[in-house]
Amino acid sequence: MRILLILFFIYNSINLMAEDLYFPPKINDNWQTLSLESIDWDSSQLNQLFDFLDSKNTKAFIVLKKGKIVIEKYFDSFTKDSNWYWASAGKTLTSNLIGIAQSEGLLDINDKSSKYLGKNWTSLNDEKEDLISIKNQITMTSGLDDKVENSDCTEKTCLVYKSDAGTRWAYHNAPYTLLDKVIESATGRNLNTYFSEKIKSKIGMNGLWAKLDYNNVYFSTPRSMARYGLLMLAEGKWDGNTIISDMTYFNDMKSTSQNLNKSYGFLWWLNGKESYMIPQVQFVFKGMLFPDAPSDVFAALGKNGQCLSISPSTGLVVVRMGDAPGSTIEDVSTEFNNEIWKRLNKVMKVNSIEYDEEISSDFQIIPNPSNEFIKIQNAENMDITFFDAIGLQVLNIKNYNGELIDIDNLASGVYTISIGNKLKQFVKI
Repeated sequence: MRILLILFFIYNSINLMAEDLYFPPKINDNWQTLSLESIDWDSSQLNQLFDFLDSKNTKAFIVLKKGKIVIEKYFDSFTKDSNWYWASAGKTLTSNLIGIAQSEGLLDINDKSSKYLGKNWTSLNDEKEDLISIKNQITMTSGLDDKVENSDCTEKTCLVYKSDAGTRWAYHNAPYTLLDKVIESATGRNLNTYFSEKIKSKIGMNGLWAKLDYNNVYFSTPRSMARYGLLMLAEGKWDGNTIISDMTYFNDMKSTSQNLNKSYGFLWWLNGKESYMIPQVQFVFKGMLFPDAPSDVFAALGKNGQCLSISPSTGLVVVRMGDAPGSTIEDVSTEFNNEIWKRLNKVMKVNSIEYDEEISSDFQIIPNPSNEFIKIQNAENMDITFFDAIGLQVLNIKNYNGELIDIDNLASGVYTISIGNKLKQFVKI
C-alpha cells in the first residue's frame, strides 16, 4: 500500500541523515562507486532498465547513492566525457544563481523586473509591467501570454498581456530566459562568468551556456549534471564548503511557490503534492507528478527527456540525458521521468511494496497517433477525460469499458488524456 511506500522512504531518510555524503574530487574524475549487492539492489533487473532506456534514445544514465555511483551506463558512442544539452533542466541552475545574487545583496526576488531589464521591456503599459517581479519570472506567473507565435521570443513585441502577474501559471520560456539579463544586470558579470565563479568551479563541473536562437542552453557532461544533483542533495554544500548560503531561499526554491501549480517551486518540479499542472495545458490535475517516485523528489526536467531527480529520503540522484524518447511531450518529460522511476524501483526492490492498482497500471493508447479510433489498454472501469492544448475538456468517458473510442470529431493536434491519477499524451492526425 502507498502508506508502506511512504514509511519506506521516511526510514531511509533517517538513515541518510545519520551518514555523511561522499563528494568526488573537483580536480579529477576518480569517482567512488558502490556495488548493487552492497546496498541490496537487484542486479538481475538492470538489463530490463537498460533496454528501456536504450529504446527511448538515452545517451547517458547515472544513479548516485549518497554521492557514490551505483549505476552508470552510456549508449552508442556516448561516453562520460561527452557533452549534451540540459534544455529546460538548466532553468534550475538559473534559479540557484538568482538565490546566490540575492544572498550577496545584488537583487531581491520581490524587485520589479523592470529594475534590471529597463522600462518597457514588455509591450504592456507601465501599470501592468510594474506588477511583474523576479519572483514571477522564477515561478512562471508573469501573466505574459505563452500562446504567442513563438513563446521563446524575448522581444517586447512577443511579450504581451494575458493576465495580471501572479494570477496565472503558465510554462513560458521567454520570461525565464530574461532572468539571465537580470543576473547580468544585477551582478555586472556575464552569465558564464558568474555561474563559473559561484557554482561550476566550486564543485568540479564542466560545461557552458550557449546562445541558441532566443534561448540560453547549458551543455555539460552527464557527470557534471550528477555533481549538481549532489550539491542539491547536500543542501547547497560541497565537501564541507557552503556554496548556497541562503537556506530560506534554498528551501523555498524546492517548495510550492504559488497556489496555482503546487508541484512547481522556483523553476524546480516537485513531487508529493496533491495536484499539478503541465506545460501548454491550463488545467489542474489531481495526484502526484511522479506517482512511482519517492514523494520528496524534486526534479530538473528538459525537452527530449533531460532529467535530473533528487530524493533526499533515499539519498538518490538520478540523471538521464538523451534524444527525445518518442513521446509527444515537447517541453518537460514529467511522464517519462516517472517511467524511469518505475523501472528503477525494480532494481531497488521497491516493487515488492504494493502500489495502488490505479497508479501502477501501464496505460497504453493504441494507435498513437491516430485519426479515427483509439483503444486504451489497462484502463477498464476508469474515468477518462480528454483535454485540448489550452486545457479545455473536449471528451469525457465514465467507466470506460475497453472498447474503441471514436475520435473522428476531434480536431488535429496534441491532447492530454487523464486516466485516474495519470496522464497520457495523444496526437490526433
